[in-house]
Amino acid sequence: MKKSNVPDIRKRVLFVEDNEKIMSNNLWFFNRAGYMAIATLTLNDARASLNECRPDVIVLDIMLPDGSGLDFIRELRASDKADIPVLLLTGLSERDDIVRGLSEGGDDYLTKPYDFQVLLARVEALVRRSERVPETIIKDRLSLNLTANIAFLDTDLLLAQKEFALLLIFAQNEGRFISAEYLYKKVWKGLTNDSQALKLAIHRLRTKINGSGWFIEWSRGEGYCFQKG
Repeated sequence: MKKSNVPDIRKRVLFVEDNEKIMSNNLWFFNRAGYMAIATLTLNDARASLNECRPDVIVLDIMLPDGSGLDFIRELRASDKADIPVLLLTGLSERDDIVRGLSEGGDDYLTKPYDFQVLLARVEALVRRSERVPETIIKDRLSLNLTANIAFLDTDLLLAQKEFALLLIFAQNEGRFISAEYLYKKVWKGLTNDSQALKLAIHRLRTKINGSGWFIEWSRGEGYCFQKG
């Protein structure tokens, strides 16, 4: 089956839940609601999934077979994915449990049993909150100032307008393959018929961000992907 040239723009929700029945129900409900629901049954599975793609929200149980969800949150907050919102979904319902979960870095807390519509509403609230455009995006040594449209790698990278626009799209979609057609339409907006313009701009961008720890991968049939090297 031929892959679409348009990136999958569904929001990704990573579920970390060892109860397979609960997981199955969550996946069914969220997929029907228009999300891309990703299933992981252990913390190690969740770590592997995070290395492959960046979710928009993590829905995390606390009591898992290979450790505590709270330890996982502390690990996440100390990483380059610290800004991913986390909703704790757990059977621990005492006040002290809720306070501890939020204090350790959880963005929201919902106890089992729960209503699917309530869970969906809370996930959507976290997605909206995370979509607020920041003034600066930081990727280790690489930073983008969205107010001035300037990127820095210790010093100003002196990016051209379209180079900055490409880098911004990549930084906002870390770990996701984006087709050349999509990038071309998004950045050039049909103002030129030069099909080489995108390739040349990405070549210049790759050169300028060299040494940042990030690279732009290309894969036939999938497009370009901004990844940590």
